Order: sequence, then structure tokens, then C-alpha cells
Amino acid sequence: MNNAVASALVQAAHRVEARLEEALAGVGLSIAKFETLSILVSQDRPIRLSELASKLVCVRSNVTQLVDRLETEGLVKRADDPADRRAVRAEVTALGRKRQAAGTPVVNAVLQDVANKLAAVDAQVLKRALDAVQ
Repeated sequence: MNNAVASALVQAAHRVEARLEEALAGVGLSIAKFETLSILVSQDRPIRLSELASKLVCVRSNVTQLVDRLETEGLVKRADDPADRRAVRAEVTALGRKRQAAGTPVVNAVLQDVANKLAAVDAQVLKRALDAVQ
């Protein structure tokens, strides 16, 4: 991949990220908050912060701070882990489910717009190329 293509790929990723952040701000979320709520909604059970960190592919300290902010906003609540007194679990609240549900069509609209713009490109070739980036 030459530098121009690599640069275009990075810039496109930044632009999509910025569009998602702007769109989610309209429902009071960031990408990180939306992703966290989406995981908690999909799990439909309290999960350990270490498991949440693994699913978000980030370090536990970042998840702790993120859960702190979500808890302050009433979107998540913490619960003791009955199997391990040292561990803490996070659980999405009704308000968190509502906010995540409000964010889903916003995210889908941005992603659909991006997909529409890339429609002229062979999707399988593009997917293979992007998957090759490690």
C-alpha cells in the first residue's frame, strides 16, 4: 500500500469517527459510551469490568473511568460480584437501554451513508483489504 492510500484510509476512519461522535452527541452519548451500553444491552446481564474491558479491547482502568461516567449519568449501575468479592459488575439501567436504543438508528444512519458512498467499490475486495490491515 503506498503512502497516499494509507493516508486516505486513516483520514477516512477519522472522518467516520467524527461523524459518529457528532451524531451520538445529539442523543447525549459518545462512541465509547454507546459501545459500552451496546455490549451491556447485548449481554443482558451484569458483567465484570474486566470482561467489559476485554470486549471493548481496552485496559481495565479506562473501563473503570467510563463506567464511573455512565453511572453518574444513571445509565449503568455497579453491583458486587457474588462469585468474587473483589470483582465488580456493571449492569445497564432502563435509562441506559433507552439511550442506547436512541443511539442505534443514529449510528446506523451514519454507517449506511458511508456504505452508500462506498457502493461503487467491490464490497468483497474492500472487506478483504481492510481485514488484511492488522
